[in-house]
Amino acid sequence: MMRTSSLGALRVSRIGLGAMGMSAFYTGAGRGDAESIRTIHHALDLGVTHVDTAEVYGPYANEELVGRALKGRRDGVVVATKFGLVSHTGRPGLDSTPANVRAALEGSLTRLGTDHVDLLYQHRVDPDTPIEETVGALADLVAEGKVRHIGLSEASPATIRRAHAVHPVAALQTEYSLWTRDPEAEILPVLRELGIGLVPYSPLGHGFLTGGIRSLDGLDADDWRRTNPRFTGGNLERNLRIVDEVRAVAEEVGATLAQVALAWLLAQGGDVAPIPGTTRVARVTENTAADGVALTGDQVARLNRLTPASGERFDEGNMAAIDRSGDGA
Repeated sequence: MMRTSSLGALRVSRIGLGAMGMSAFYTGAGRGDAESIRTIHHALDLGVTHVDTAEVYGPYANEELVGRALKGRRDGVVVATKFGLVSHTGRPGLDSTPANVRAALEGSLTRLGTDHVDLLYQHRVDPDTPIEETVGALADLVAEGKVRHIGLSEASPATIRRAHAVHPVAALQTEYSLWTRDPEAEILPVLRELGIGLVPYSPLGHGFLTGGIRSLDGLDADDWRRTNPRFTGGNLERNLRIVDEVRAVAEEVGATLAQVALAWLLAQGGDVAPIPGTTRVARVTENTAADGVALTGDQVARLNRLTPASGERFDEGNMAAIDRSGDGA
């Protein structure tokens, strides 16, 4: 059985499963729901207890897919989803008003086929709604038993503190991997001070850290990586140095590159629970096996010394939606 990590008071498998790519944004998304459901079932069989989705993935289709996959297997699974990028009140842009929080959750519960969500995240911080109002609405849903734990995604330290003062935050979700080290400077210290867990999304660098992407050849025309700064303008070629060092460590320990990248994340602490995404059974087997890969102190130190990737992690529009100051509403 896989070991567990702590997200506040919530225990989850050390390796989770991000379901987004089964329905949106990546090459092959939406092509094989049957294979995706087999992948989710296989993950559960291997001890994965943490499955992550969001209403905006599709939109809606991913939650429906996860709901079908978990039918008859809901018990013991930590289901995480997110609200705020879809408005149910007619408000343009981000919507974390209390009315939208409740409407979004009711829709998610229906699509997921469940009476509660184990971990409900605000997908992006809404600068026009005070975080205290949003978290207050979430706290009401916790009191009603419809939500067990609350989380934030891409929130600044100041916003995290403000939210946590209203109701305990179990987890923060952000990008964290060997090519995105940003959380180490300010986010992780605050999370550890407050007892909040970290859920790294894209822990394999959008597939880059697997070593399987050395050019854009083979990616669908609408694959979002074709416009991502780290894959364009010569940055992909510059970033291959990171993959080459991961490969060197992988050869030493007899593991795959993906397993080494995940093992490095797990070595950062028992409050870190990455959610690698995949649509394939074989990849789930590979990723979950990272729980058994032991890196030496020297190997971790070598990987720690790698400089982060070249290029911003999102395009300008998506970077603008990330809360950095906490000085919004």
